[in-house]
Amino acid sequence: MKSSRFTKEPATIKEQLSKLKQRGCIIEDRAFAEGILEKINYFRLANYFAVFLENSKRYREGTSFNKVVRLYDFDRRLRGQLLIFLEEIEISMRAVISNFHAHKYTALGYLNDSTFSHHHNHNHFMSRLDRLKEKNIDIKFVTHYNRKHMGAFPLWVMMELFSFGMLAHFFKSLHKQDKKEIAEKHFSGSFSASHLESWLDSMAALRNHCAHYVRLYANKIEPVPKSAEDAPFKMGEDLFSFIYVIRLMYIKRIGGESNLALQLSALFEEFEEAVDLRVMGFPENWKEILH
Repeated sequence: MKSSRFTKEPATIKEQLSKLKQRGCIIEDRAFAEGILEKINYFRLANYFAVFLENSKRYREGTSFNKVVRLYDFDRRLRGQLLIFLEEIEISMRAVISNFHAHKYTALGYLNDSTFSHHHNHNHFMSRLDRLKEKNIDIKFVTHYNRKHMGAFPLWVMMELFSFGMLAHFFKSLHKQDKKEIAEKHFSGSFSASHLESWLDSMAALRNHCAHYVRLYANKIEPVPKSAEDAPFKMGEDLFSFIYVIRLMYIKRIGGESNLALQLSALFEEFEEAVDLRVMGFPENWKEILH
């Protein structure tokens, strides 16, 4: 192997704090700051300091270490709240899609490329399924179906190994009429198949942001969800557009009103001094919209 030309040395915690001070960060309590940097990698926390940059080398006046840590804590809590709703949507959509496909094309119909649209790459899909089985070979139900059923996994079982992203891709690969029937049957015709396809992609992306600790605050998310026809605001790549889709999908799929708005309101009130809802795309009447 060729030797790397990378020569950057790791900075000590004291050096990290000195760098922050040079850029204009106020360190209120040095012992507290050192304790935080022992628990949270400087590189991860720097992603939150970036929100306060005036230019590439200087933070805005008044930027403090404690304020950045508060923003970090807010973002962590927000991701946790959204994951709860995303989990319910994902599990419900697994049931919806697998039940529809299995009843129409049989339990193993997904192994036949004719049950998908012409855009579907079946060889690639089958390879992904094999990798999923190999990766999860020690899971009890995987062992059971390998041993008792010679590796024949009914779709509703196989789909338990899918990521949210793979679930969204599976839906996208279905015949146009099948996607239309799923949207009409399970969402009461409230959303078109193209909306559902777009929103599954967007929810999968948001789920990955939350699960992999990507900053949500003042950050753009892609792919942008297709605008709801009756949305009372302009939807885009800001977080509120994604939260609005969560609200629509949750109410129509899970049933009943969600307490999403109440949970968000309580979180925002707790971190009122640290966050600006506008940088996440929240309009002034966001509570009314989510209710």
